[in-house]
Amino acid sequence: MVAAGPLNVPRLAAGDRFVLRAWEIGDLPLVREASGDDYIPLITTVPSAYSQEGSEAFIRRQWERASTGSGYPFVIVRVDDGRPLGTVGLWLREFEEGRASLGYWVVGSARGQGVAAEALRSVAAWALGDLRIPRLQLHVEPWNTASQRTAERVGFQREGLLRSWQQVGEERRDMFVYSMLGNDLSSLAAG
Repeated sequence: MVAAGPLNVPRLAAGDRFVLRAWEIGDLPLVREASGDDYIPLITTVPSAYSQEGSEAFIRRQWERASTGSGYPFVIVRVDDGRPLGTVGLWLREFEEGRASLGYWVVGSARGQGVAAEALRSVAAWALGDLRIPRLQLHVEPWNTASQRTAERVGFQREGLLRSWQQVGEERRDMFVYSMLGNDLSSLAAG
């Protein structure tokens, strides 16, 4: 299980093509591209309009999540050229109940390349295996078929629809809930 207090975000391999690491101030170009996305700023704390100050504050919030023990925020980086492509996070808000949540996004220029699936698979295997968290869950809007496919490709199982589950922008939206359990760990190796 995870110790209380500050967390060290480890460096994890995500397949052969990607590595996961802690956020750095040099990741501002990633925040800039994400800020211009129509959807990412609605569901995250990425600023909807890029500014140096707002983007640096976003990166500091990622550092704070680890330093306060609330979760592990990772940047997904392509090995070939070192380019940051997105993020995946493991959030420990419900850790005492044996649950953790995952979230991920990839900038538009990197979508459709298996980036999110490799990152999600890596963090899920680490969380279930090394951290021994009994249950992982994630939430996806019903229209977001690409993210649903990503979760299912990794081995998450859809459990149901949570009506009016999350505030997104100006409205409450339905979310599918997906889960993966500790005994599903062997299915991750097959991915």
